[in-house]
Amino acid sequence: MPEAPEVQTVISTLEVQIHDLQIEEVQVVYPKIVEHTTPEAFIKQLTGQHFRKFFRWGKYLLFVLDDYDLVVHLRMEGKFYLLKQPSQDKHVHIRFRLSDGRWMCYHDTRKFGRMQVYAHNNDPFAHPCFEKLGYDVLDPRLDGAYLYQKIHPLKKNLKSCLLDQSIVAGIGNIYADEICFACGLDPRSRSARISKKDCENLAFHTKRIMKGAMKAGGTTIRSYTSSLGVTGLFQLKLKVHAQAGKPCPNCQTTIRKITVSQRGTYLCPKCQKENNCHYRKHGIGEIHGIVYVKREFPGFRCRSSQ
Repeated sequence: MPEAPEVQTVISTLEVQIHDLQIEEVQVVYPKIVEHTTPEAFIKQLTGQHFRKFFRWGKYLLFVLDDYDLVVHLRMEGKFYLLKQPSQDKHVHIRFRLSDGRWMCYHDTRKFGRMQVYAHNNDPFAHPCFEKLGYDVLDPRLDGAYLYQKIHPLKKNLKSCLLDQSIVAGIGNIYADEICFACGLDPRSRSARISKKDCENLAFHTKRIMKGAMKAGGTTIRSYTSSLGVTGLFQLKLKVHAQAGKPCPNCQTTIRKITVSQRGTYLCPKCQKENNCHYRKHGIGEIHGIVYVKREFPGFRCRSSQ
């Protein structure tokens, strides 16, 4: 899934390419991409509108038009293509014919992406789709005090907190791993045991890593590419994510892949402290990828964490 840096790459590239262009025609091939209105109303509202301003909040793209705001969430594999001819690819679900003759085509293999149109608002982030989002990854209000207030009362592991868009908007699986590594924290650590100092480090490294990733154009990994002629280079700077079997850049310990909250997760077992981990709390340990229960808990069987 594209995360904040990849979404920023898309919106920044589109701003250069389509700023002030008019939408002359809209074709909706797969109606479920459009939310809270009919395809006919969607087409009527957008036809004749110009792209005036471009914003991002978390993983959302926001296009400010003349009279409306178009909000897009790419979900797992959504992409935009700018083409000279309208694509007939079966995975292209919405086409916009622009005033310069090109077509902006929305491509989504899984059909999970969504688009919403709202009447123009002086505060474009006041729309209902943003109500439950936390601060954006680059929001100046995102600091240690905010994170501590949000995550300390929860009964969740740290990685789940970082992925929770109602706490911080824009972090996904890749950058959650990188943030945990930068802070020296085990992603399985319980949120209630994360200290105020840890939260300060989390806020600092979240912004540092996200800014670096945005500068590098995001991370081109697996199925995600910007699709607009920009290749993300941040994957060349990944410390732990997708680095299983390689030496830790800090201590040379082998990077491991485990599962945390049903997500593939990468960490350095030496650099990322486990003293906050719920395994220790309940007398559960881990050796070479095997989660085991200590002898004082008879009746439990060993199971693999892979």
